[in-house]
Amino acid sequence: MLYFVREHQIFLRQYGEQTAACTGCTGDKGVCGKTSDIAALQDRLTGALIGLAGAAGNTAPTEEMTRLMVEALFATVTNVNFSGESLKELIRLVEAEKARLSSNCLSCASPCGNQADYDMNLLWNAPEDIRSLKSLILFGIRGMAAYAYHAMILGYRDEAAEEFFYKALLMIGGNYEMEDLLPVVMEVGKVNLAYMELLDRANTETYGNPQPVTVPLTVEPGPFIIISGHDLRDLQLLLEQTEGTGINIYTHGEMLPAHAYPELKKYAHLKGNFGTAWQNQQKELADVPAPILFTTNCLMPVKESYADRVFTTSVVEYPEITHIDGKKDFSPVIRKALELGGYKTRQEFTGINGGHEVTTGFARNAVLSAAGTIVDAVKSGAIRHFFLVGGCDGARSGRNYYTEFVKQTPPDTIVLTLACGKYRFNDLDLGSIGDFPRIMDMGQCNDAYSAIKVAAALAEAFDCGLNELPLTLVLSWYEQKAVCILLSLLYLGLKNIYLGPTLPAFISPNVLQYLVDNYQITPVSTPEEDLKKILHN
Repeated sequence: MLYFVREHQIFLRQYGEQTAACTGCTGDKGVCGKTSDIAALQDRLTGALIGLAGAAGNTAPTEEMTRLMVEALFATVTNVNFSGESLKELIRLVEAEKARLSSNCLSCASPCGNQADYDMNLLWNAPEDIRSLKSLILFGIRGMAAYAYHAMILGYRDEAAEEFFYKALLMIGGNYEMEDLLPVVMEVGKVNLAYMELLDRANTETYGNPQPVTVPLTVEPGPFIIISGHDLRDLQLLLEQTEGTGINIYTHGEMLPAHAYPELKKYAHLKGNFGTAWQNQQKELADVPAPILFTTNCLMPVKESYADRVFTTSVVEYPEITHIDGKKDFSPVIRKALELGGYKTRQEFTGINGGHEVTTGFARNAVLSAAGTIVDAVKSGAIRHFFLVGGCDGARSGRNYYTEFVKQTPPDTIVLTLACGKYRFNDLDLGSIGDFPRIMDMGQCNDAYSAIKVAAALAEAFDCGLNELPLTLVLSWYEQKAVCILLSLLYLGLKNIYLGPTLPAFISPNVLQYLVDNYQITPVSTPEEDLKKILHN
């Protein structure tokens, strides 16, 4: 998101719809719940990172410095860090690292200014096309930092890819024209693809290849903990620390796909999934007799009715909420679960459409192991078309488009899905085509690489290009990870993507026209019209 701070008020431009009228927020607080003070601190942190990139110069960045940069960028992603104290500490650490790199600058008679913090108002007040392209780069590397962080936590790094963070920040802080910035925008997509591959390898080599699994939405009697976010390692540590305590663990939001990993689902007390879409958490968590642990983004402003039961860890923080530090001692969460005791009787919950269970685990290995059967089904006409309907969900009206779209897909089509947008329809029973359920969840937004690998394998099997496949991408966007994934798809040359529910507010008309002309990006209209157009073509 972009924040303009003017006279202690906030003007927020965000490519998600968590802005007033989908264009921006004015006043002391944004629709997302962040105050103008937090907005200003995020700007200061971003400006300090640009200064750190300048101070690094030709110096090879250390692992510690890059980890700090990745964590700081991740902290500025939507719905991650609401804590002013935490952001100030990150700024202090960045400034200390910059001072270490440029210690001689303090006594320099002719300072070059390369290490100075960047004034983000220069970006926000730049000509709209320059602002638009630099925003694509900034939002893209923020989302990419999330993938880098998750891989880094599991011990996986890509030093060549890490160097791009420094290059991208220098481009944001530099004086460049459109022709200089456009190639870097596409490079964000290229490097993000490398990070998605790295994270896929980190997850599968650590926890095994996901396997299709049915996950109940029922909560058993007794104490339990709900874990939300994306970080599989935090879930693993929580499972280890709660084993034998009588406490059950339930996933929430983007943690649902964890049930498909062999090394995680082997824990018998990993029971099921609680709740629906992330934006419903303020209602769904209000009366839950259990603690909730947020591991990464997707935290909404915490209501007083359940604030005493919320815990954060990793990069996510919220004022006056207990934070579990890097030692990952979840004892406070465990004590709270035992104190609250959970439900007295079995509780039956449903998804948004009334379903009592959901499926997940149809990642690249599971789908490609049946590639031959899928190809035969397409050639025989049993499968006419594939739709990848996924992306980030949000609260704005109009997102029921995706529910209706999936409901109206013909019975000879397959719906692949990933990310939190699937909660709009993942509890629907659309039946099967042979051995394949018509809805196949490929995982988190972090697992977009699976969808890319499946598409590439099918193109190879049919001896055609990606754009010649009977495949249409129907995407919903919300936050920074949606931007970097979209840029990766464009880098791969994918065209005719349907994008909604509204177009990004920060993209200028000229930049949008460039994307439409070169990649045929199409705004969604109605499910009926879009399906008619797609299947006719």
